[in-house]
Amino acid sequence: MERVGAARDLVLGYVRALNAIDEAMRVAIPSIERLADVLGLVRSRQISRTGHIGAYAYTVHGAGCRFESDNGTEVDVDFTADGSEIFDLWRLRRYGLNLPEPLDVTDQDMRSAVRSLQPLLNEVRPGWFSVAN
Repeated sequence: MERVGAARDLVLGYVRALNAIDEAMRVAIPSIERLADVLGLVRSRQISRTGHIGAYAYTVHGAGCRFESDNGTEVDVDFTADGSEIFDLWRLRRYGLNLPEPLDVTDQDMRSAVRSLQPLLNEVRPGWFSVAN
């Protein structure tokens, strides 16, 4: 049960980090209404595919973006067609491994942690999750 608790803390840390990135992006670029708007700015060539915004380095990829904070912590997120932020177990594990004090959690413990966090998290398709509104 302790491992599931650590996984749960990791998932909650990811959600907090994602919220902090969203807030920082809105402050740095007042025209964006949600984090997914970064994709539109890249596609319209208003910003480059990689760069820095505020305290974060970013790299836009396919349907998502990877953000890296000054301390090296990475948060990778994809976006749905409606702009919702979604993530999977791989992204959560990668976040844990890039923390200043890395945390390696098994997929089984991560699944248990994610399930324990419903209704905070929604499974939008098998293995992919979003934060409930």
